Amino acid sequence: MAHETRIHALSVVDPAAKLGVGVTVGPFCTIGPEVELGDGSELVSHVALAGRTSIGPEARIYPFASIGHIPQDLKYHGEASVLEIGAKCMVREGVTINPGTEGGGLVTRIGDRCTFLANSHVAHDCIVGNDVIFSNNVMLAGHCQVGDFAILGGGAAVHQFCRIGAHAFIGGLSGVENDVIPYGIALGNRAHLAGLNMVGLKRRGFSREAIQDIRRAYRLLFAEEGTLQERIEDVAGDFANDHIVTEIVAFLRGAGSRSVCTPRDSKEN
Repeated sequence: MAHETRIHALSVVDPAAKLGVGVTVGPFCTIGPEVELGDGSELVSHVALAGRTSIGPEARIYPFASIGHIPQDLKYHGEASVLEIGAKCMVREGVTINPGTEGGGLVTRIGDRCTFLANSHVAHDCIVGNDVIFSNNVMLAGHCQVGDFAILGGGAAVHQFCRIGAHAFIGGLSGVENDVIPYGIALGNRAHLAGLNMVGLKRRGFSREAIQDIRRAYRLLFAEEGTLQERIEDVAGDFANDHIVTEIVAFLRGAGSRSVCTPRDSKEN
């Protein structure tokens, strides 16, 4: 990492902005007075950083990304909200990420090592974990939560207040209007639960035994007998010592304002 901060003569950087060591700012960028940009980060060109935005070290941001401008929420009235982005994130062309609002805790937060491909969008008050991937044109509405290692396929659209669990996979062009469990796959318009993210589990080194336990728990959770709440309690008891299944159970117990995404042939609960 170079130790010299380099700012192209055709960029406008407010003197009050805080740029770390070894930052590179390419041509035609604008950086506002309350922006903090971490060590070793690079703005390739035509990047606009605004608002109370902090970005961790070694970010790489590509042309025409708009980061930290006011939320696309008509209820926003200028409150002092923030946008926090972690370390080593890659933001490709045309990406938009907005800060929070008073109605959502005044913060949008993104973890480390996330990738946002071209023209994807993170709306106000979203909480995105670590190592998350948004493919091209993914649209995340306000107040959503996305867990660690989740992958959202190209053109997927997520309804406001939805939760996407850790290690979940959302298929391309899916319209997600309900919560997706950790390790699950959601597909279609409107999206249904299509099984477990077996490829992701294997790629990340989950043991065969762990995967078998997750599959057994999944079959029990979405069986035909009883209500979903009854099945959650049964699985919680049967897998009390399995931290992965316990994570799924906790996700289901912590349901918010949206329903849970279920398999297409599952009866309503």
